[in-house]
Formats: sequence, structure tokens, C-alpha cells
Amino acid sequence: MRRKKAHTLISVEKTSHSEHSEQVGFVNWFREKYPKVLIFAIPNGEKRAISVATRLKAEGVTRGIPDLYIPSCNLWVEMKRVTGGRLSPDQKKIISYLESVGHTVIVGKGAGDASRQVLEFFDAR
Repeated sequence: MRRKKAHTLISVEKTSHSEHSEQVGFVNWFREKYPKVLIFAIPNGEKRAISVATRLKAEGVTRGIPDLYIPSCNLWVEMKRVTGGRLSPDQKKIISYLESVGHTVIVGKGAGDASRQVLEFFDAR
């Protein structure tokens, strides 16, 4: 009898290298696993023209906000590459603030790591 595999994205870790592809893989996994739970991206990290960045800052865009948010459980997900990704000082500051007001923040080193942490989070609830 074959053993049932855990529903994570371990294979993505072996094939994907950019933070973008890791995040896409994670979001696709999450939406398949939890189809009735809203998850959305905070498009904060892209390089932009100075005029666009100035306009967005005036509208309230804030450096360091995590990449993804799951509002039903106050869960934020910051995606990093499997190797080489690290938190910026702005991200550390925002994560500390979010945790201080009762939110949970997961820093996923790739889609597989993020999916494992989300499973643990939902199992603990």
C-alpha cells in the first residue's frame, strides 16, 4: 500500500528560483487547497518609475508590507527564494509591528516552505 503524500509544494523548491515563481506556485496551491478562503497579493516590491513610486507612496503604499494577506485569519505571508532571500530592515520592522497587534506573519523560503507553514498554522487553529 502506498503512503499518502503531504499536500505541499516540495517539487517547486527544486525547479523554481525566483521569488515571483515561488509566490505564483504558492498562491496556486493555496487557492486549490482552500478554495473558499481569500488570499491576495500586495504588489509592493517591484521597481517602478520615480513618478509612479511617488504617486503610490502618496496613496499609502508602504515599504516592507508582506507579499500576501489572508484576511479571514489575519495571516500575512512574505515570500522569499529558497536560497538567498532575506528580509529587509523595512520588512523586519513591519513584521514586528503586525505581530505586536495580533497578526501572524509567515516568512516562506519558497513555495514548499510556505505551504508547510500554512498547513501547520491551520492545523493549530
